[in-house]
Amino acid sequence: MTKSSINSNMVRELARLLDEENLSEIEYDTGTLRVRLARTIAFPQGAGMVTGMRAPAVSAAEVPIVDFASNPGTIKAPMVGLAYLGPEPGAAPFVKIGDVVTIGDTLVLIEAMKTFNPVRASHAGRVTRIFINDGAPVEFGEPLLLVE
Repeated sequence: MTKSSINSNMVRELARLLDEENLSEIEYDTGTLRVRLARTIAFPQGAGMVTGMRAPAVSAAEVPIVDFASNPGTIKAPMVGLAYLGPEPGAAPFVKIGDVVTIGDTLVLIEAMKTFNPVRASHAGRVTRIFINDGAPVEFGEPLLLVE
């Protein structure tokens, strides 16, 4: 593929969508042309996702590394898909930080292939962290919530 065959306006539009929708990757395929844009979004472990506020500058040595994936209280994504915190757009989330859950409570929905799959609490406890944003893509085994 030559540089002249790439539509730079289309690539810019895809990059804008990537930023606006806070996606980690986006792909466009016409059959004859396939464009995939991807980025890695790095957040310090334990940092909150608060819009409009800046975290104080810290060096990498000052950020404690916490492995939530191996924490026994971590609820992980059982599949790849889009994670939803509530039953429908605009509805209250299934759980919030501080909520107490029991075994079997629905915590998140993951949409995969137009099917909504509930992610249920595997153990009882208090929700202490939510690692995802509503409508965010998730990978298999990715931490969703921490129930301690």
